Amino acid sequence: MTAAPLHPLASPFATDADPDATGGRRIGVLLSHGFTGQPASMKPWAEALAEKGYAVEVPRLPGHGTTWQDLNTRTWDDWYAELRAAHDRLAARTDVVVAAGLSMGGALVLRLAADTPSLAGVVVVNPAVATKRLDVKLLPVLKHLVPSFPGIANDIKKPGVEEHGYTRTPLKAAHSMMRAWKPLVADLPRITVPLLYLRSTVDHVVDEASEPLITRGVSGEVSVVRLSESYHVATLDNDLPTIVEESAAFVARVTS
Repeated sequence: MTAAPLHPLASPFATDADPDATGGRRIGVLLSHGFTGQPASMKPWAEALAEKGYAVEVPRLPGHGTTWQDLNTRTWDDWYAELRAAHDRLAARTDVVVAAGLSMGGALVLRLAADTPSLAGVVVVNPAVATKRLDVKLLPVLKHLVPSFPGIANDIKKPGVEEHGYTRTPLKAAHSMMRAWKPLVADLPRITVPLLYLRSTVDHVVDEASEPLITRGVSGEVSVVRLSESYHVATLDNDLPTIVEESAAFVARVTS
């Protein structure tokens, strides 16, 4: 079977640590993009952290950066396996790792934190682990009736910015993501490391159902920062400088 063509901006991104800039320790930050997105949505954030001396690893989750039809053949287990592999690559070349993610990427790194006590901390941006949307709750039925819905990409307040995500949302893949939410929420108390929760005040993709489940569900210290000038894809939006500043300070603190 011929592999789906890869979008020019979908390549994974990785750098090595500069311990001279980080107090002599090799510190790594793993960054995961969201559902129907690709590494390009995380690259400006990753590059800013790399400039501060942190090793970064931004994987391409399977089925992303190709076609929505390709994504519709993939599952949560595929995405999580790739994230774990990226974590292991990063851990092999650093002394300590912090995991960060946007949207579904936030859910993936929360799962990673629940399964990986060695992480030093977790950063999430507009993560999704629940929803109040009726159409999402009907995915078990809808996925058998139609293959896709209109896309969720490009929820960005800043004019002229393009996420380069899919124009369609594949429903079988979306249902796989949704099925992972309940067991993840049940395991949130296993997360004992500090959590930085960055949340847009206006988000047209992820509703308010996830925040209380996460911030009250984890067992570690929680810091919440509001992003008032960005929509869902805040990593490409007006609040990117705030995300960089807050996350860099958080990483420095939890790895000191």
